[in-house]
Amino acid sequence: MLAGRDPREALIFDGGRPVAVGEFLARCGSLARRLDGGRTVLNLCERRTGFLMAFVAALRARCTTLLPSSRAPEVVGHVRELYPGCLTVEDKDLNLNPGLKWTAASTAAYAAGDTCTTPDDHVAMIGFTSGSTGEPSRHEKVWRVVAASTAHNEATIRAALPHGDRQRMPWIVGTVPSQHMYGIELTVLLPLLANMGIHGSRPLLPAEVAAALDEVPRPRILVSTPAHLRAIIASGVPLPPVDVTISATAPLDGSLARAVEDATRGILVEMFGSTETCILGSRRTALESSWHPYPGVRFTPDENGTSVAAPWFLRNEHLQDVIETDPAGQFRLIGRSSDLVDVAGKRASLADLTQRIMRIPGVMDAVVFQPEESRGLVRRLAALVVAPGLTNAQIRAALEGAIDSAFMPRPLVILDSLPRTTAGKLPRSALEAALRYHQRND
Repeated sequence: MLAGRDPREALIFDGGRPVAVGEFLARCGSLARRLDGGRTVLNLCERRTGFLMAFVAALRARCTTLLPSSRAPEVVGHVRELYPGCLTVEDKDLNLNPGLKWTAASTAAYAAGDTCTTPDDHVAMIGFTSGSTGEPSRHEKVWRVVAASTAHNEATIRAALPHGDRQRMPWIVGTVPSQHMYGIELTVLLPLLANMGIHGSRPLLPAEVAAALDEVPRPRILVSTPAHLRAIIASGVPLPPVDVTISATAPLDGSLARAVEDATRGILVEMFGSTETCILGSRRTALESSWHPYPGVRFTPDENGTSVAAPWFLRNEHLQDVIETDPAGQFRLIGRSSDLVDVAGKRASLADLTQRIMRIPGVMDAVVFQPEESRGLVRRLAALVVAPGLTNAQIRAALEGAIDSAFMPRPLVILDSLPRTTAGKLPRSALEAALRYHQRND
């Protein structure tokens, strides 16, 4: 980790100044000495710099970082119950004063070989599924597995960079939280393992995203989600050139991908992965619908989804996604096994129905789902839609020619915003709660 990096080289841009590799390592070493080896660490740092420091310090102390599916108090509380005695690290526990200089200490530490060497078999982190359909499940991530996956992520991103920039150090700006597996892979592991720099903030508003991008040199990489990218494009805020934009966590529509490429004057790469597997493949969504798997990845369909094998896995993993491969070695996502619904003897994908609503001019965000109470003999679908200026009747009229009448969402509710998590996810519990609230107050 950080092997071969000059201690004077910038790693993070934070608080208006660059933080060098040596300074970063010295701060991590100071924190690592306060951690007990072999224990679990709940890293709740909001600032990217703080999360990186706590993550590396945990590795150096041979601790394991816990990654709850969200920062909601009940979710965090459940993780604490699973791991009694786990250490909690927050931004307030760290000295993140940008004016603090560590030049002498960091240079000495680096000269003494104080880099972070992690054993291949060390359990670096444990990710949790959202638990939207039941008890959250735990997924241990061994260091050599995430390191191998990161190498494929780096290769994919560098291949998308302009040819003359592929050997230069790219700078990442991420709108996603570090605690999410996607955030870990793209905004934590890439800077640590792939000779990339990272902006220490997590900008949210479109103007904040533009400002953060403007603060780092090219080549630039923007790591975001479909919902956030749609909001940025809709805002009309001009962006500085972005060489590669990465999107994940939800399906991305081709028209939005093309709009992002136009706005950034760069390439958009959509990545596919999961908490169980990490990232497995990618596609350039503006130009293609099929995905390119990482080398050696194999998909085997089964009655409950798909079994996945890869050379760097410890064992085969299972996904609820229904995946089809073609003779050229590419794959297509048909939907999740739980995503495919039968209504009146007909079958459809909830993700496909959602995308059809998203294509209606004026729709900013949407989701189609099957409410829990309708999973008996009488089945129906519901939709939550963000569409300023549109009425329920207008959306239904636009849908009539696009979907079978059996799949027309009833109810179809227009909201100011969807209950997305900071990672852009839509937990079923939040969807059910939003629908119940509307039905009570309608």
